Amino acid sequence: MGEAAVTGVAAGADPASRLELARGLLRRMEDRSAAVRPVATPEADGRVLPVAEPLARLLPAGGLRRGSAVALPAVPGATSLLLALLAEASAGGAWVGVVGRPELGLLAAAEAGVRLERLALVPHPGTDLMAVTVALLDGMDVVAVSGADRAGVRAADRQRLAARARQRGAVLLALGPWPGADVELHCVDAQWQGLGAGAGRLRSRRVRVQLKGRGAAPGGRTAGLLLPAPGGAVAGAAGSVTTGRSGVADVGRLGEDRPAVRAAAG
Repeated sequence: MGEAAVTGVAAGADPASRLELARGLLRRMEDRSAAVRPVATPEADGRVLPVAEPLARLLPAGGLRRGSAVALPAVPGATSLLLALLAEASAGGAWVGVVGRPELGLLAAAEAGVRLERLALVPHPGTDLMAVTVALLDGMDVVAVSGADRAGVRAADRQRLAARARQRGAVLLALGPWPGADVELHCVDAQWQGLGAGAGRLRSRRVRVQLKGRGAAPGGRTAGLLLPAPGGAVAGAAGSVTTGRSGVADVGRLGEDRPAVRAAAG
């Protein structure tokens, strides 16, 4: 998998030290990149970062639209959904960062397909959550931020971060409540599979992912996924993508199961 570009910002460090560590991480990652991503112009915000096919069929743009804010409510399956959204982008050369998620497992991330050499972690931003997120948005393609509600991030701060993402052509993934997000992806009806069938261990988790927001049908859209599928990545469950008001838009199978290796928890 290569060397992981990962750092932990100590919770006990003073605010200036934590912020400088985050900025230093960003500088090191840019230096290691063969070609540093140029700062996007507003006109480039329509570009889309790739996601796995089952998610591409669900998202209005077929991927993560640069300059957008995507909310992932903190429910069972949210961490696996986050990793699934990061996997294809990082595999395609995008830099991704995660702020405020100390429990994120690197093994689960790798099994989901995330390229660890293009992943930056700032697990303990403390009171510098805003400053760290702004710094990462300046140089990363996708930045996921968790704990904004606990850190007391105000509505004006959320608007500032969303504006920064639009200006830089980045994608802001908000873990938890995020009023005003362009798109919200919500996992419901999560059911683990494997133990009851005599496999002796958890193999996969079947969920329904609901999408609401700009570009979606008025009543939203829903897709059945294996999140994670056997092996740790995302796969489609048998079924169709459904829309809230127009019934079922048949798109056939959303993907196939992968060989069982290990299911990533989260």
